[in-house]
Amino acid sequence: MESTSTSKPSMFRQPKAVWAVAFACVISFMGIGFVDPILPAIGEQMHASHAQVELLFTSYLLVTAVAMLGTGWVSSRIGGKRTLILGLILIVVFAALAGFSPTIGAMVGFRAGWGLGNALFIATSLAVIVGSATGGVRGAIAIYEAAMGVGIAVGPLLGGLLGSIGWEWPFFGVSVLMLIGLVGTSVFVTNAPTTTHKLSLSAPLKALRHKGLLMLSLVALLYNWAFFTVLAYAPLQMGMSSAVLLGLVFFGWGILVAIFAVFVAPRLERRFGLVPVLVAAFAFLTVDMAVAAIWADIPAVLIVTVIVSGVCSGLNNTLVTQAVMEVAPVERPVASASYSFVRFLGGGLAPFVAGIVGTALSVHVPFWIAVGALLIAIVLLLASRKLITAGVAAAEAADEEVLPIAAGDSPAEPVLLLHDEPTDQGVATGTIRTQ
Repeated sequence: MESTSTSKPSMFRQPKAVWAVAFACVISFMGIGFVDPILPAIGEQMHASHAQVELLFTSYLLVTAVAMLGTGWVSSRIGGKRTLILGLILIVVFAALAGFSPTIGAMVGFRAGWGLGNALFIATSLAVIVGSATGGVRGAIAIYEAAMGVGIAVGPLLGGLLGSIGWEWPFFGVSVLMLIGLVGTSVFVTNAPTTTHKLSLSAPLKALRHKGLLMLSLVALLYNWAFFTVLAYAPLQMGMSSAVLLGLVFFGWGILVAIFAVFVAPRLERRFGLVPVLVAAFAFLTVDMAVAAIWADIPAVLIVTVIVSGVCSGLNNTLVTQAVMEVAPVERPVASASYSFVRFLGGGLAPFVAGIVGTALSVHVPFWIAVGALLIAIVLLLASRKLITAGVAAAEAADEEVLPIAAGDSPAEPVLLLHDEPTDQGVATGTIRTQ
């Protein structure tokens, strides 16, 4: 890795462009949990079934997943700033429209538009932050991780507070805050390409031919199935009519996600290695989901298991993404798009399936399905351990810095490659120049 400075990077020595995009990232991550506290109110006031309410997550995540296949193609042609602005405009418009929805069907459609905007924005935000940073790449990444943590933690709480006024107000809140982020991005961010060449639409799908990337993407799909069972289905089973109380539950969950993603995961990975920590985290989450499955009809138990699951979610959100960045033998924007496409398919389908089987069979069944998904993920992870270990070793041998991305539920985390040179094997390599 090349560097023009030997001084210790500072998280705070950044230009206004970095802070503007970081603020918008906070709001984007907040939008993930904003809806949780108002799910019961939406279902009650719109006379919607659990399956219909869960479509608010399904439409959002499935559109995000599919849109990820094209975000690299777009940003490599129109530049990072224009892609960010396009995504922010879509979020502002569709979040506001969701607040004015006359029916659950209309709201589901507007959430789909919101998902498209979020894919464009999040897929480009980290690359722009890294490209704009003057205080060091690590300082920029620390800001991105902090934005993720603040957004995931505060989103449910603020959503609950606004939801106590009316179910539509969290949507309006996201729209207004994203509008502020749009203005900041327009004023302070300069346009720049996120890669050194134009990416093809087929590149993310072709990248899945690499076994390591495919296996880790499938692991992430199964994990996201459990993750969004907690995030989207559990609130409907807690028996809470107060949006504020629901917001506080998921605020506690989000605090643990943030702490373990930003501070704990990197330390555990350095001490014990990537695969052992991931296996332990998945095993712990499996036990937690099994407890939720057994006592899913007891709100107090469900509340505790949801909050505790934040520990595992924080570890997994960071380390699974890091493993993808280490193992994938393709450009990181392409690997990230491939990985996010697959994993958010699981996130999009899980809430809808949970709503259907929970009503048709039992409230316990969706959590048992999550347990099964996690067990399969552990098997796949163990089967891929040699690939992962080899990828980590190769990255270290090449003196290649794999950014410690804490991704949360962001659709993708592309990295700006300032030197992009294909090898004889067709594998792109690169370096990141710190300033």
